[in-house]
Amino acid sequence: MLKSVGSSTVDTTSRVKATPLYEGTFAVGKDNKFIPVNKSGKTPKGTLKLSINPFLIQDEERNILLDAGIGELFGGNTTIETILKNLDEQSVAEYEISDIFLSHLHFDHMGGIAHRQNGYWELTFPDAKIWVSKAGWEKLHSKIDDIGEVKRNFFNFVDMKGDIEFLSDEARPIPNVSVRKIGGHTEFHQLFLYENGENRYMMAGDVIGRRIAINRSFLAKFDFDPKHSMKMRKELKKYAYENGHTIMAYHETDHPLFCLCDYHEKKGYTVETCT
Repeated sequence: MLKSVGSSTVDTTSRVKATPLYEGTFAVGKDNKFIPVNKSGKTPKGTLKLSINPFLIQDEERNILLDAGIGELFGGNTTIETILKNLDEQSVAEYEISDIFLSHLHFDHMGGIAHRQNGYWELTFPDAKIWVSKAGWEKLHSKIDDIGEVKRNFFNFVDMKGDIEFLSDEARPIPNVSVRKIGGHTEFHQLFLYENGENRYMMAGDVIGRRIAINRSFLAKFDFDPKHSMKMRKELKKYAYENGHTIMAYHETDHPLFCLCDYHEKKGYTVETCT
C-alpha cells in the first residue's frame, strides 16, 4: 500500500495555483505519429485519441512543470510555441520555470525541454532543474542509438546541456514535492505529490492519464507491466480520495484536473471537475 511521506509544515494561506497547459488533441496510431484532431471529434480507426496537458504549479517560491509537453519531436504538427504561449497567459516566462519533473521518459512527455526554433538545439527552460529517474535516464541512454536521429540528437543535447538532477525511488527533492517510483506504464515510472497546506495535487503520468481510468478496471497493452499498473491505479485512487488530492491527468481532453469526492462500493468514485 502507498504510505504517506508526510506533509511539510507550511502556512496554509500560501498562494498556490495549478494550471493545465493544454497543447492539443491528437490521433496516435501504431506509427507513433501525433496527428492533430478536433477536441470533440472522432479519430480514424486504429488510432488512440490523446490530449497533451503539462501542468504548471505556481507557488511563492517556484514555477514547477510536471512533464514538459510534446515539443517538436513528432514532425511538423507539433511545436514548443504552444507551451510558451500557455505560460505567457499565466504571466510566466520560460526562464522563470524553476523545476521540471518528468513522470517518465516517453518523448511526448519530455519533448518540450529543448527545441530548434533558431536552427540549432536550445533549452526551452534554460534556468530549470530537470528532475528525472536516475535508472530511467540510464536505461534510455543505453538504447539511445536505436531510436530515430531527431530524438537521439534531442536526448544527447539535453544530456549534455540540461541541468539534470537524478531522483531515487523515493525522494523529497524540493519543498512541498515528494516523488515515488510506482512503475507500471514504464519500468521506472514516477508519482509526484505536491502538498502545501490545503493545496494537494497528484500527478501519476500515464498510470492515471485520463479521467476514464477512475472507474474502470483494465489492463493496458501499451504498459510495461499492465497488471502492476492496474494495481497502482487502484492504490493511487484510494490515496487521492482519502487524502484530498486533486488528480492531474496528462492525457485527459476535457477536464484534466479533477477530485474524487465520494465512493460507493458498486458505483465507484464520484468525480468532480476542479479549477
